[in-house]
Amino acid sequence: MDIDNRISWDEYFMKIARLVAERGTCKRKKFGSVLVKDRIIVATGYNGSPKGMPHCIDIGCLMKDGHCTRTIHSEQNALIQAGARAKESILYCTGLPCPICFKMLIQAGIKKIIYDEDYNKKELEYWIRNGGIEVIKYNIPNVVEVFEWII
Repeated sequence: MDIDNRISWDEYFMKIARLVAERGTCKRKKFGSVLVKDRIIVATGYNGSPKGMPHCIDIGCLMKDGHCTRTIHSEQNALIQAGARAKESILYCTGLPCPICFKMLIQAGIKKIIYDEDYNKKELEYWIRNGGIEVIKYNIPNVVEVFEWII
């Protein structure tokens, strides 16, 4: 294959995040995350129940205020796997992180988030403006949209 025809690194890691999401066990929505440092995958994560506990696909979602609380989020699972290696990495994720995950990503020292779908965007405005993480919406190969309030 001609080197000029290869997919970009962003497309490569986003495709992996989408594949990881397929392991998700919540009936409502499957999410996938990939932590990358120096173009090397540090950890992956998908949303699912804690070890040894029943999954949404087996017994249903545990709903509170319109959200399933049975699962650990994909970003949390990736951070748990990565530990200190997460610092200065890039998170590729299928959905914009929730406010709790976003704060965890700030604390872990994530430098950039590239995500597929909007989720809780309005609730994150404060954290995106002040958290020190570059946030980019991935649209199609080689086309990205940086949040307007960051620039």
